[in-house]
Amino acid sequence: MNTKTIKAGNVNMNTKRRKFNIPFVSQFKISTLLSILAVLGSLILIFGKGPKFSVDFRGGAEIQVKFNQAMNVEQIRSALAETNYQISTVQAIGDATDNEFLVKVAASKDDINAVTNALTSKLTNSFSSQGAEIRKTDIVGPKAGKQLQISGLYAMLIALAGILIYIGLRFDFKYAPGAVVALFHDVIIVCGIFVLFNLEFSLQIVAALLAVIGYSVNDTVVIYDRVREHEDRAPETRLTKHINNALNETLTRTIWTSMTTLLVVVSMYIFGGGSIKDFFFALLLGVMIGTYSSLYVAAPTVLFFSKFFDEKKA
Repeated sequence: MNTKTIKAGNVNMNTKRRKFNIPFVSQFKISTLLSILAVLGSLILIFGKGPKFSVDFRGGAEIQVKFNQAMNVEQIRSALAETNYQISTVQAIGDATDNEFLVKVAASKDDINAVTNALTSKLTNSFSSQGAEIRKTDIVGPKAGKQLQISGLYAMLIALAGILIYIGLRFDFKYAPGAVVALFHDVIIVCGIFVLFNLEFSLQIVAALLAVIGYSVNDTVVIYDRVREHEDRAPETRLTKHINNALNETLTRTIWTSMTTLLVVVSMYIFGGGSIKDFFFALLLGVMIGTYSSLYVAAPTVLFFSKFFDEKKA
């Protein structure tokens, strides 16, 4: 009688904890197809159209200029267009009352100094009545830009390798590929959307992608913890049922965490200013795609590799 009471209590506890009963596993075929199409489309854009690299990665100059009167981006862009140099971006930095702007221009190794001098002269001469003052000039050579590209790629690959080892040691190596596949999925789609909208890849975007990797794997680890908890409690039950229960039980936590993060990211995207807009746009995409991949990419990959390891043992 006591045993029955305890079992009944466990059932009630689990039912109470699991507020949702969504058949996630039955939706994996559709979600997998959608993810494959999204990743393939992103890869086609990345290798077909190609990413638009900022001055950080392709070499050029950054000129920070301040005015003592109200100015807008179009006024500065129109004046600089007369120089016939390829202006990468003109963006406001700081508060609207600061009247401070950052001009980025691409240039080759041979003419980078000439381009920088021409643009600084144009700014000070064209806007002398507005009190144009060159605050800072940074020059990045093409060789240094290429090295930064490679370093950014290495940083992401090292992060993914570290996560693969961490998940494998903490859980089981059947779980590790799921986390890494989900992270590749997130990063590739975010990069594909940036290429689609012709947005620049800069060091800020690399930092945003690394933040997305950390955010996404955190959500995935929480789900894996719950799956392992179910496996320890009922090892005879099929893994599909454990995964479905774990996803439903952690769904409330996943939703609230994502919504809270999105609230901050959207606020910074809207009110943070132009200099950090692309950074928070990458985070916005990463949070949404990362939440999806924790539910619909990491979990089905675990099922696939679990079946692979079981067949190998057999």
